[in-house]
Amino acid sequence: MTDQAYTDAAEFAGSGLVCIRGERIVFADLDFSLAPGEAILLLGPNGSGKSSLLRLMAGLLRPTAGTLTWGGVPLADDPEAHGGRSRYIGHHDAIKPVLSVRENVAFWSRLWNGDGSEATVRAALEAFTIPHLLEVPGRWLSAGQKRRVNLARLLAAPAPLWLLDEPTTALDRATVAVVERLLDAHRARGGMVVLSTHTDVALPGARVLQMDDFAVPMDWSGFDAEMATAEGEPWTAGVRP
Repeated sequence: MTDQAYTDAAEFAGSGLVCIRGERIVFADLDFSLAPGEAILLLGPNGSGKSSLLRLMAGLLRPTAGTLTWGGVPLADDPEAHGGRSRYIGHHDAIKPVLSVRENVAFWSRLWNGDGSEATVRAALEAFTIPHLLEVPGRWLSAGQKRRVNLARLLAAPAPLWLLDEPTTALDRATVAVVERLLDAHRARGGMVVLSTHTDVALPGARVLQMDDFAVPMDWSGFDAEMATAEGEPWTAGVRP
């Protein structure tokens, strides 16, 4: 893996973020900043907004209010550029059951501007000690194998920003240690990480965002989620419940 993909690293920040999903205010007044080499750990119970925040950071959702910036430039000015410099790994493993592991990883590598070559795919799988699965169809993989293949996509198409939603689900302790080493190496190159988890993941020096701190009481005055959605105010444009 080369460091070329990391040259686009810059401060990633959010200010005054509000998220509404299904007319419910998930979180409000949330600020963060992330410089090259830094990490943020998202903690909180189910429903506290960890996944929603990661999707906002990836550009898959728009904030109801507030601004996301990269190097001081709003993400909304060039969403395609942000898609090229960020890698989002969600809850669900993006494994097509009829495709082989090689075909699955190669597809995502090319989609994310990697070369998709067998050498690239094999190197990514070797990092997770699963090169022997290269030609195995996705439908034959265990939950842990699917998760490792999913994470291998990060290495098959490098980018400075990793947005990871519960990345260690279904992984044994030895593989969690592999993930931790890869996170350290990514940050050492100037990469950035935002990671949500319910389990212990070593992320030295990471700042913690407790999502409960940004919860909003149901009777929060000054912001009527139902009315804002109904009236189609500008700050709700593009929100996908």
